[in-house]
Amino acid sequence: MNGPAEILLRRTRVVAPALLAADPRMPEAVGKLPKSLNMTRAEVRSGVAALEFELLQLGFLVSAELYRALVALSSKELTRVGRRLLHGLRGELGAAVSHVPLFRKFPDSVPRDTGDFYVRRVFSLLLQQPERPCVLCGNVGTVHAVSPCAHLVCRTCWDGADFSACPICHRRVDPDDPFLLPSEERTSVDRAAVTATGLLRLAGDPTAACREVAVDLMTRRTPMPPHDRADLEALLEAFWPESGDWLPESVPVKETRAVVLAVALRRGAPELLRNHLETATDVLRLLYVLMDADPGLRIRPGRRVSLPRAVRRTLLSCLDAMPYAIEDLFRYGGQWKRMAEVLHPHEHHARYPNAALAFAAVRGTRLDPETAFGRTLLELAARRPEVLRVRDGRLVATSFASRVETALADGRHSDAADLLVHRPGELMRRLSQLLRLSPGLLETIGRAEADTPASGPASAGLAGVATSTGLSRVATSAGLAGVAARVAPGVLLAALGQLRTPPGGLRLFLPRGGTARFHTRRDDRPPLPDEVVLEAERTLAAELLRRAAALPPLRRVLLDEGLADLIAPTSERTAVKTLVQLPRGSVQPIPGGERLRFFLHWAEPKDTRVDLDLSVAVFDERWAFVGLCDYTNLRLGKAVTHSGDLTSAPEPLGASEFIDVNVRALRGRYLVPVVFSYNDVPFEELVRGFAGFMEQPEGLFDPLAVRQRFDLTGQAKILVPLVADLWTRTMRWADFNLGAAGYGHSVDGSADELSLLGAALEQAFTHRVTLWEVGCWHAAARAAEVLVRKRQGEVVRYERRPGEDVAAFADRLMARADAPAVGQPVSFDGVELAVLVQGDLPLPSGCAAYALHPDGLGEVHQLGAADMLSGLSPDPVKVAT
Repeated sequence: MNGPAEILLRRTRVVAPALLAADPRMPEAVGKLPKSLNMTRAEVRSGVAALEFELLQLGFLVSAELYRALVALSSKELTRVGRRLLHGLRGELGAAVSHVPLFRKFPDSVPRDTGDFYVRRVFSLLLQQPERPCVLCGNVGTVHAVSPCAHLVCRTCWDGADFSACPICHRRVDPDDPFLLPSEERTSVDRAAVTATGLLRLAGDPTAACREVAVDLMTRRTPMPPHDRADLEALLEAFWPESGDWLPESVPVKETRAVVLAVALRRGAPELLRNHLETATDVLRLLYVLMDADPGLRIRPGRRVSLPRAVRRTLLSCLDAMPYAIEDLFRYGGQWKRMAEVLHPHEHHARYPNAALAFAAVRGTRLDPETAFGRTLLELAARRPEVLRVRDGRLVATSFASRVETALADGRHSDAADLLVHRPGELMRRLSQLLRLSPGLLETIGRAEADTPASGPASAGLAGVATSTGLSRVATSAGLAGVAARVAPGVLLAALGQLRTPPGGLRLFLPRGGTARFHTRRDDRPPLPDEVVLEAERTLAAELLRRAAALPPLRRVLLDEGLADLIAPTSERTAVKTLVQLPRGSVQPIPGGERLRFFLHWAEPKDTRVDLDLSVAVFDERWAFVGLCDYTNLRLGKAVTHSGDLTSAPEPLGASEFIDVNVRALRGRYLVPVVFSYNDVPFEELVRGFAGFMEQPEGLFDPLAVRQRFDLTGQAKILVPLVADLWTRTMRWADFNLGAAGYGHSVDGSADELSLLGAALEQAFTHRVTLWEVGCWHAAARAAEVLVRKRQGEVVRYERRPGEDVAAFADRLMARADAPAVGQPVSFDGVELAVLVQGDLPLPSGCAAYALHPDGLGEVHQLGAADMLSGLSPDPVKVAT
């Protein structure tokens, strides 16, 4: 299920029975729902009761409106809706598949001695002979080959009621192989009363609900992860052409814009392109989406597709009308060289000469003045001597990036700043670097900003070279404020984090594409003067407060102190799809139970064996390696137990691995779970793949115990989801989806790298802007009364004092100054914005609310973490990102 109904259910906990019933895709029957499609009305009510029971086991209640809608369905519709509803919710938790580990009696039957277990396997592999006594036990007639691997297995030495795969190679065995015996039924454990955490509501108008989700995604101001882009594309496709009217005036994030325009182009609406394509890079992003590639341009398309002639002419006409196409093409020269083979620009040089000229420059095409093609482009190039020159019959261009880097290398910091002022987003990304090169920059940016034409980014082209103002001509930090006013909020928050981070520790560099190995480096940069950092920080914070104050005022705002542990997302491009949407670098408590169970499940494509390994590495307080638990060491003392290594995962069963961790018994401080692709197959080739962890599960896989679940996606082959600190009982969400080369990836070969990652992770995110700060900016600028839920659960009230300005009120909130407690019971009437960790408070209907754990929020307008930044975007909408 991956249509509009599933998207609504997953994102808003709203159920659209009509959409579910109409979906032609039917998952297998699940749970205790009646299989008959011809039920009486009494049987329908009984079926709804059975559905309610199944949903309760997943932690969900049914609202009264939804109950009435379900009871009114026909027997056939109820069966379809119930099966798909359960299938979707179980899929979110990882319970929609069968979990069968290598040792079916895990954790009781896991060998105590992994070395002895390995020796027995090797002896069987090397010395076992058919129709001979077993080399291990000496029994006759007990050795038989298993299918399909054909290894000789003794039925006495290896328990077919416990093993789910070949004991020798650990590959899945044919389900009909006589080696596999029925496993003993586990005695059920009486569960305490289930406490539902979510309320499923009825979608009164499914189309309007889908439109609201799509518009929220299109107006988001930070780049989205792939699964959000997929949701947007699915909604637009499902409701086209009606969804064509959903488009806002402007889609602020260019990667999102590319997805929207690709749908429009596929659906025969090319007229939207001219209104939304602003630069050549916008065209490149669109081409990437049309080729099923990443619009963030981090990973090149795996294949090129042929475009219809009409589409090619439309795109070339857009490029031809862009005055700075040459500069834009050079920003991604390698990619554009490949796209030239798709667009064929030189075939249309007479009709689109500027586009042909740009491609000739980026490809280094030899121009023959004796041909019409050469004469046309040479005459056009001669009109732009500041951009192009001819050398040996080929065009040579000077790029913006090369001029900036040359100025920095030559020590001409003022010239570099003058150039970067015309690209405020790039200047803000380099602010920390520039201030270190020239600490007096804050006193000098003003005049350069004043000299910048109002058109802003338009002057960044090679034809609009900035005047040589020099840093000495710029006056005060008002110049920095002018630059900041044209920059997207995510870039401002990232710049704030860089300015705050002191040197001296480890710097963590993450690969842009998310598939190369990260690397660390000692931060030996010179420290910035405190007064420079404070002035820059005040300037950027003041700009964000100014934007918040321009938003509609609010009567009351509710904040949660726990937001200080959540990092404000500046970009979600590489975020994996998770059950709990934690921004990277955020900290959360380790669940309170003594036992955590990590799980991994995957299924391999036909004719491709995929061997994934779930592993845990343990380090001491200095990040020295203490021990591991993986396929080479199934038990780490009495604290960690592995369910056994499965080396294949054929459909339909797939493969599952588990690791039990007794948190209190584990010696060491840091615990790092890792998923490795042992045989170097990228995650994106899996039929399905996900991992996560449970707290105190009852049974092998307990949906109610699942605390986090995340997908295995992309070209990566190593996933580091989190780093747990057992001393403070906290975990920091890492979400590092990394690639590797070679074969045999394991903890043993990556221990040093994991140690560096863990040590650098805390330093990399400790000083980043948090959602607490973003919430305080909104609250101080928009409301005179703010309620704050303390970590202990107490609610206190802040009120703006007479004559207190917005900045002073924000400082008082961020400092968590003393404030009077609210009398019991606490009333949340009048709260119009709530930013929480747990969505467990009775908020008024229609309130806009963000919660890390949103189940239980009720009928409110749910916000994502990125939505908290959307209102902080500059005006006009066209900003430097």
